Amino acid sequence: MLRENQRRFKFDWVTIILFLLLVGFGYVNILSASHDGEVTSYLNMTELYGKQLVFIGLTFVIIILILSLEAKFYERFSSIIYLAAILLLVGLFIFGKDVNGARSWYGIGSMTIQPSEFAKFATALAVAKYISDLQTNMKTLKDQIRVAAIIFIPALLILLQNDAGSTIVYTAFFFVFYREGLQQIYLIVALSLIVLAVISLKFGIIATTIVAAVALTIRYLVRKKKRASKLQYVLVLFLAIGYGYGVKAFYKHGLQIHQQNRISLWLRLEKDPAKLERMRKSEAYNLIQSEEAISSGGLTGKGFLQGTRTTGKFVPEQETDYIFSTVGEEWGFAGSSIVVFLFVFLIIRILYLAEAQKSQFSRVYGYGVASILFIHFTINIGMVMGLIPTVGIPLPFFSYGGSGLWGFTILLFIFVKLDSNKINEW
Repeated sequence: MLRENQRRFKFDWVTIILFLLLVGFGYVNILSASHDGEVTSYLNMTELYGKQLVFIGLTFVIIILILSLEAKFYERFSSIIYLAAILLLVGLFIFGKDVNGARSWYGIGSMTIQPSEFAKFATALAVAKYISDLQTNMKTLKDQIRVAAIIFIPALLILLQNDAGSTIVYTAFFFVFYREGLQQIYLIVALSLIVLAVISLKFGIIATTIVAAVALTIRYLVRKKKRASKLQYVLVLFLAIGYGYGVKAFYKHGLQIHQQNRISLWLRLEKDPAKLERMRKSEAYNLIQSEEAISSGGLTGKGFLQGTRTTGKFVPEQETDYIFSTVGEEWGFAGSSIVVFLFVFLIIRILYLAEAQKSQFSRVYGYGVASILFIHFTINIGMVMGLIPTVGIPLPFFSYGGSGLWGFTILLFIFVKLDSNKINEW
């Protein structure tokens, strides 16, 4: 009985400590980004840092609840949890509240709840449940379509709510599929489509044609065995050219103006100086201020609550999507490197634990957790530093907000619970 109780509470404390460090340092930076003058009370509910402290307190209640449930609960009720998340997303079209042009929130008194943050762990559970089924084979087209549908449904609902940033997160599950046996050709096709899209927008269709022709020629010469016919290679070339035209058409007619401008700034497509300056003052304003804040931090930063661009409120929405700019200004390159190290260490730790699981359900879910955190971390920091187009996506455990913090906490600690039970897995 004593050994059974010891197993029940044998959690991976490395993961938990990393979580606590990220949440703690995140709060410190939210305090810097949101305080207005002197901090008189950390529980001042008129200030964002006061509200965030309450959110953090409730987070520990959620953790206790998650860890107190049996590990088998999450597999047995994964389908119900997923269905509940889908219903919450559908309900937004009727009862949702518009915030910054996205109908992604439920208004509950003075609070708002964003269901898309909870749909991530629900989808990860559903994917893990389906893939771990004894009859599932990720190498068959039937199962590939079915598991893709599990991801497509919430992603589409979120996209229809005008929340493109949260939709992109669902591409994270591609890494899970690849780990579970998805053929390499899918990875090659996905990377090729991304490269061709960038080339089409930046250099035009002629460049797209040349690159596609060279790539197909190299592939034909390298693959001496199981070569496709020359006609098939020609067909693929024409498909690549058609895809290039499609990308340009979608860019011009399918995207909203602000989305076009963000991509244009990223790829430096605009040649008109006057229009470029207007774009820099509108779509690129946040990014420019963020980059200046980060660069002003130098090696060691200006110090806690000493960031002039942060205290001066130069960076809009700094406590949410642009929180990493606060880290860069007040803690410098050294502090930013520590944050990056903590995230990378956490993701690697989750992958390590996922590979050690005895049940496929726990392993697949662990890979889902790591992939979602990786996508959020990579896109957010890349966006803040101007390495990728601006996308509204929070930094896990750092950005202000109860829904995001709770969603990421549930996502992580379900895996912590599953990992603690791996000795008793059936």
